Amino acid sequence: MLRPRLMIQERLKTNIPTTLENQREYDETIIKDPQDLDLVSDLANDEFASFFADATAAPKLLITTSHHPSLSGPTHTFAADLLNVFPGSTFRPRGRTYLTLQKLASGAAERGFTDLLVINEEKARKKIDAITLIHLPSGPSCRFRVSSVQTCQSITGHGNATTHLPELILNNFTTRLGVRVARFFQCLLPKQPQFHGRQVVTLHNQRDFIFFRRHRYVFKDGEHPPL
Repeated sequence: MLRPRLMIQERLKTNIPTTLENQREYDETIIKDPQDLDLVSDLANDEFASFFADATAAPKLLITTSHHPSLSGPTHTFAADLLNVFPGSTFRPRGRTYLTLQKLASGAAERGFTDLLVINEEKARKKIDAITLIHLPSGPSCRFRVSSVQTCQSITGHGNATTHLPELILNNFTTRLGVRVARFFQCLLPKQPQFHGRQVVTLHNQRDFIFFRRHRYVFKDGEHPPL
């Protein structure tokens, strides 16, 4: 006869709750060995390789909008927050004149920008619904559907950002596609964060959703920030 503690342990082994995570189909592209020769070769020859190979390379991001965004909508406020997130970025809203994304990217590359970020606004509801990222000059491009946007103005008692270069944390980008997307985000921020600024940009991938957070942290009494 099993003792009560052993009975509980047996029940815990068999009574596994059904969750979205354990019901997902197995993804054969999950990377088990970061030193896999094929993976290493792919990373050494992809479109981001030149940025990672050059220790002095610095991102230069151009942030723009869909055609003629509403002045009273959230796009300009959201763009202002992104300017604080990505050091050295520039904001240029698009006007009424139609300009294709291809021409816009070509013009940005000619002006020395390394990446282009386009904020798309659904004009009917004055709501941000998508972001397009383009790595210059030859791609790749990514389009993300956007939901649950909270700007700094909408957060009660939010802290103020400083000019320090933030630390980037990428979590759970474990597939081939995930690694590619993670490298894209790495190209948007300087390589050498200023840890004493205590600013962090976090991108957490879960169930094919990317959760974005920017925050500052404090040290307890007696602790000192790294130099």
